[in-house]
Formats: sequence, structure tokens, C-alpha cells
Amino acid sequence: MNPNWFQGTADAVRQYLWLFEEAMAAGVEDFVILSGDHLYRMNYGTFVEAHRKAGADITVAALPCDPKRASSFGVMKIDDTGRIVDFAEKPKGDALKAMEVDTTVLGLDAERAKEMPFIASMGIYVAKASSLRDLLLKEFPDALDFGGEVIPGATKKGMKVQAHLFDGYWEDIGTIESFFNANLGLCGNDPKFTFYDRDAPIYTQSRFLPPSKILDASVDNSIIGDGCLVKAGATIKHSVVGLRSCIGEKAVVEDALIMGCDFYETQNQARQGSRVPLGVGDNSVVRRVILDKNARIGKNVQLVNKENVQEANRESEGIIIKDGIIVVCKDTTIPDGTIV
Repeated sequence: MNPNWFQGTADAVRQYLWLFEEAMAAGVEDFVILSGDHLYRMNYGTFVEAHRKAGADITVAALPCDPKRASSFGVMKIDDTGRIVDFAEKPKGDALKAMEVDTTVLGLDAERAKEMPFIASMGIYVAKASSLRDLLLKEFPDALDFGGEVIPGATKKGMKVQAHLFDGYWEDIGTIESFFNANLGLCGNDPKFTFYDRDAPIYTQSRFLPPSKILDASVDNSIIGDGCLVKAGATIKHSVVGLRSCIGEKAVVEDALIMGCDFYETQNQARQGSRVPLGVGDNSVVRRVILDKNARIGKNVQLVNKENVQEANRESEGIIIKDGIIVVCKDTTIPDGTIV
């Protein structure tokens, strides 16, 4: 097995192809290949069924897009059967115009098809087992990426590569900004994506923690995880507060994503170790911030990006600013009175 880190999606699958071979020996005919940094809800059974019905070597999940959004993705062109005939990576101008398709072919209604005449690859695939093995070992043994190399290569070689429409919420959360926005997008009365779908709910891992306790505090349009303590006078607005978090007295948490803690710690334990307690300290303000696991924010701290910095690497202090969002790294301690 290759000791090196994965260099791309195709490389990742190739490094573990021995596991696929074992499954194939047991009779598995198709593999579903998914990304780990997307947020969506899909019925994979329908996806696989469409793939088999079409007799495809590979089927690519396709997201209908308007021109503005399409230019940020790998865009596919299809024929009148839904077979992919061309790819373009983040096309613009005339190159984008050339990739227009009739998305009613994939099942989109006529009105929405006019608004969204492009289909983008979601990086989600169903592949025939034998085709996948041949593509990775024989046809493209050095290819690192599915979307940029293997899928377009398979199309050019005349293999049957089909598109399958996914007309629902989907976000790539592979950047700090998209991860931040997708999480905070869960808050509010009418989110585009929700965990509470009656037909397909999404559950968190069961940790058997106590219920969260909120004292004389204000919580608005927010999600509070298990085992949290929100102290008197605290204000939480449009934020996600992860498990075991402690929000101090008169602290303000606004437009923030707090990842929570891996363990509990009493105030006495923190003092004995001469450490700032876990969580957000009394009278502190965190706004447009991501706090990674086990962060310790002292008292009277202001993490508000006072100077509106867009990019900064202060990793020695445990702080990174990306797209104007302050990220406090895992296990970082921010001393009392700090202003960022």
C-alpha cells in the first residue's frame, strides 16, 4: 500500500483498489464513489438504478445550474439520451455558452430548464466495477483525479458515461467560507437544508451526554448541541454551538461556529492547571468566527476582526483568518483581554 497521502480522487481509489477487488470477487457489480466534503441528501438507490438501466460504464450526478454558478464548476454537455459527450472545467464566455444543454432531457421541468441550461458535475459517481478497474489500472494508470482526467478520458474513449439529474440542495464545503456558510445556513426558520426531514432524517452520533442547560440567557436562530452550558446574561445569535460547550456570563456569540469540546473540565481543574477554562469566557465577544475543538477563549476577549482583515496566517498564535472569517485552531488558548 502506498504510504503517501492521496493526490486526488482517482489516486485515492486506486490506492485502495485491493478492497474493491475483494468486493468484486464477492459479486459486487457497481461502486458508488462519494466525496467527503459535500452537504446534500440523495437517494443512492435511485442513482444506481438509473445507472444500470442506462447500461452505463459510469454515471455522474449532475446539478442543474444557471450561467453564474456554472462557471465555477466542471460543466458537462449531453446528447438527447443524457449521455455525456463533452466536459469543460470552469468555462466562461463563449466557452460556457457552448456547453448549454436541454436539461429537460434529464427530467427538469421546462420552466426551470430555461433558468438553468447547464449541468455541473457533483463529483459523485456510480461506476461499473470492471470499468472502474480498467480505467484506473490500464487506461489511465497515472491519472490523479476523476473529474479532471478519468471521466473526460473515458468519454473520449467512447465508453458510455451518463448524467443523472440531482435537483436538490447541494453544497461543496471544501473551503473555510463554504463550510462556515453551510453550517450557519442550518440556522433560522426556513433553512435550505435541514436535518429534520421526516422522510430522510439525519442523526448525530449518540454520545449519551446530559441535556444542554441555558440559564438567564438569550438564544436566537441558533443550534445548541448536547451537554452545553450557557450562563446568565449570555447572548447567542445565528450560531451553531457544538457539544460540551460552555458560554460564559454576558458573553456574545454571533454568526459563529463553535465545534465544541472532546471532554469536560471544571473551573477548579482549569485553575489548578493554570489554564483558561474551555469554552468562551465571561464578557467575551466572538463574531464571524470558527472555534475548533477544545478552544479556550479567556475573559473580555474580542474576536471580531476589528480591522476587517481578509487573509492572515497567525498560526503561531493559533489563529488564521480566511475570507474575513477568524478561525481559532484546535486546542488553542486565547488569553484574557485579547482583541483581534
